[in-house]
Amino acid sequence: MNRGFTTAILHSDREAPIEHHSVLKPMHTAVAFGYPDSRDLVKVFKNEMPGYSYGRQGNPTTAALEAKVTRMEDGIATICFATGMAAIASTFAALLRAGDHVVSSSFLFGNTNSLLGTFGALGCEVSFVDATDAANVARAIRAETRLVFVETIANPRTQVADLERIGALCAAKGIVYFVDNTMTSPWLYRPKRHGASLVINSLTKCIGGHGNALGGAVTDTGLYDWTRFPNIHGSYKGANPANWCMLQIRKKGLRDVGATLAAEPAHRIAQGSETLALRMDRCCANALALARFLAAHPKVTRVFYPGLADHPQHRAATEWFRGAGGLLSFELADGIDCCDFLNRLELVISSSHLGDNRTLAIPIAQTIYWDMGAARRAEMGISESLIRVSVGIEDEADLIGDFRQALG
Repeated sequence: MNRGFTTAILHSDREAPIEHHSVLKPMHTAVAFGYPDSRDLVKVFKNEMPGYSYGRQGNPTTAALEAKVTRMEDGIATICFATGMAAIASTFAALLRAGDHVVSSSFLFGNTNSLLGTFGALGCEVSFVDATDAANVARAIRAETRLVFVETIANPRTQVADLERIGALCAAKGIVYFVDNTMTSPWLYRPKRHGASLVINSLTKCIGGHGNALGGAVTDTGLYDWTRFPNIHGSYKGANPANWCMLQIRKKGLRDVGATLAAEPAHRIAQGSETLALRMDRCCANALALARFLAAHPKVTRVFYPGLADHPQHRAATEWFRGAGGLLSFELADGIDCCDFLNRLELVISSSHLGDNRTLAIPIAQTIYWDMGAARRAEMGISESLIRVSVGIEDEADLIGDFRQALG
């Protein structure tokens, strides 16, 4: 039976038998897994039989969360990691080799930008382009290009990648299309719709939602033909090519890198994911109301939010996404100090997190983008007065009232 998004997440645990008739998949904290027949253990190691060999490669609790995320993204398989950055880094480490080329959006989360710099130093060249226009991506592609990496909505200035045309371009050229869906979440957008091969979600953010657990996931959508990818190791080429990529990421990424998601945070994230759609609808409504308020305020010079009609990618965001997300940023008028303003907020919390139930705000240039230097910030359009807001689920009147009194 076809079930709706929230119904499927709520009841996915019970699609397979659960110990003691529990409604929720319990936490399995064991690191080791024993088999009465040692030949079964051998089969698990050889991927000839489903099962668990060692906690670093997963456990039943994490597997239950992976099944939920796979269902959310309409994929064929998911692997969970200790953080979103671990998911990205482990996927790159598993699939790329020295001499490979990556085309990436230049509008990236700061840590992802830093990570790509590290891979560049290790021999994988990276070309950063303005991904709001697929033509820029097309010009950067070479014979040795192995993947294209973009975020759906960029953090912090909310540029929306040209998702549809980049997907068509990658499909035509046989290139892996790797999409970070964190800022939209699987409820607002499924990258598979536009041809994504792999999808990253920081589970710490919208999917977990409660700011109480770190986690990340990579999902294979099933659209890419992995027989075309030259970097799959021979030992992972089983009978079904659809499994090749995820097996290599689990072995060369999760196992070898060791950034394993433990059972307790996996359990918390799984429970948080049950209300994803409800929370995201509320976040989007609050964010749009706040963006409109800020855009009309004389002490705010610019507001960046895809839900506003003057946003450069407003039409695309309206067509592709259920909502414009819970992330917005704005620039204060000259003479207003970012920290002084943030200190006047009473309800909103000064914090670097995103996708929380609570509204959070942070000065960008002085904190999470400080390390990249003034020149790189200028290239990305990060002004000294830019404030990023991750909008939560508070009552709209209370949220806007807090910004009104702080600006006053």
